[in-house]
Amino acid sequence: MDQTPPPPHVFIFPLPLQGPIKCMLKLAELLCLAGVHVTFLNTDHNHRRLLRHTAVQTRFSAYPQFRFDTISDGLPDDHPRSGDRFMDLFDSLEAVSKPLMREMLFSYCRSGDARWPVTCVIADGALTFALEVAEDVGIPLIYFDTISPCGLWSYFCIPKMIDAGEMPFKGNDLDAPIQSVPGMEGFLRQRDLPTFCRVRDMNDRVIQLVMKEAQEVKRSRGLILNTFEELEEPVLSHMRFLYPNLYPIGPLHTHLKTRLGAEPTPPLASSNSLWHEDLSCIAWLDAQPLKSVIYVSIGSLAMMTRDQLVEFWHGLVNSGHRFLWVRRPNSIPGGDWEGQIPEELLVATKERGCIVSWAPQEEVLAHPAVGGFLTHSGWNSTLESMIEAVPMLCWPYFVDQQVNSRFVNEVWKLGIDMKDTCDRVRIEKMVKDLMDVRRDEFVQSAERWAKLAKQSVSEGGSSFCNLKCLIEDIKLMV
Repeated sequence: MDQTPPPPHVFIFPLPLQGPIKCMLKLAELLCLAGVHVTFLNTDHNHRRLLRHTAVQTRFSAYPQFRFDTISDGLPDDHPRSGDRFMDLFDSLEAVSKPLMREMLFSYCRSGDARWPVTCVIADGALTFALEVAEDVGIPLIYFDTISPCGLWSYFCIPKMIDAGEMPFKGNDLDAPIQSVPGMEGFLRQRDLPTFCRVRDMNDRVIQLVMKEAQEVKRSRGLILNTFEELEEPVLSHMRFLYPNLYPIGPLHTHLKTRLGAEPTPPLASSNSLWHEDLSCIAWLDAQPLKSVIYVSIGSLAMMTRDQLVEFWHGLVNSGHRFLWVRRPNSIPGGDWEGQIPEELLVATKERGCIVSWAPQEEVLAHPAVGGFLTHSGWNSTLESMIEAVPMLCWPYFVDQQVNSRFVNEVWKLGIDMKDTCDRVRIEKMVKDLMDVRRDEFVQSAERWAKLAKQSVSEGGSSFCNLKCLIEDIKLMV
């Protein structure tokens, strides 16, 4: 009689936003390559978008042990799901998606198909209800926080900052130092903490949510992180005191490419995008000189006012540099701003600019014409830019981005932090500094980190070994 245990089956539930979905689909593919069965839970809304704009179904058809499942996020189809309505999603997931997830996991347990018993749930760390659901069903859970570990550690240290009297902030000096985040003493300021830390009421819903996340992660079987040991060793060493089962397995996009081999794939075939990627920008880049273009994108959630848009536009044009600018649909509230743009900006853009609604970012950053990245400092974007040794000009919006931009500037020396400002003169100067004055300095640092990152995901590297450990631990749960 065959006593071979069934292969592990991992049930993955990302936070239903572009960044986490993109990241966790890469994890799903890495697990499939290791022979693990995977069910990827997408929301109905996002799954329709993913199928519409990518070849993800075709790509994953190569893995017969993979399948998508879908669930309602409880929001109407016309809800913008943008950064300024962030908490609507959390409320709806708790009210609508949580009971649906519980019933779905129970149905897998009752299934007579022995090939698909769920071994382990991997859920986004922001989904604090997921651990309760997994415990109800009797399935182990590992959290995966797709934000940066340095940003996550600042979340987890909020109780320390409150006890030390550093939160709520006293006065209006955002340059006041923060000393209660171990590993960040000496360079962290109030303005470098996530923007939700600027509230006066420590009972604020977002503060309470992230404090709950810290407690739930501690109760889980482990924590997956999209980083590599060498990049964030001081932060990871402090985190391990509280969360010993850490799995730093990133950068995930590089890790996956390394496992799949070096053959280039068409952008559509490799994309996990919820927006239509305008591939005409690649043809435009092909016609530009080496390292002459600054790529501009504020990511999938950040918002920009009409006044900020105009300041950015003037700064880019006045810098004299070519620019490729992603202006995502719904990133600028109101629809009346397009007719108010000064004529000189439109003329200059025709001469040396390209504006698209969405771009294949990994391909753009790898393009030889790109010499800099004006970014919102999202974690995927930060790692993708680092791997391609593209210096960054950071204009963070929220979540971990304020912490990331400080690390880019002060710790990793990969670029310039431009938070809490939006002035055309300052933008012009910083673009020139990034692309001309300090370019060699930043590129030298970026190339060093890129080399370490690639070594970490190669055989025997830290992330390679941590992924192997994660897979072995999941197999032990069968």
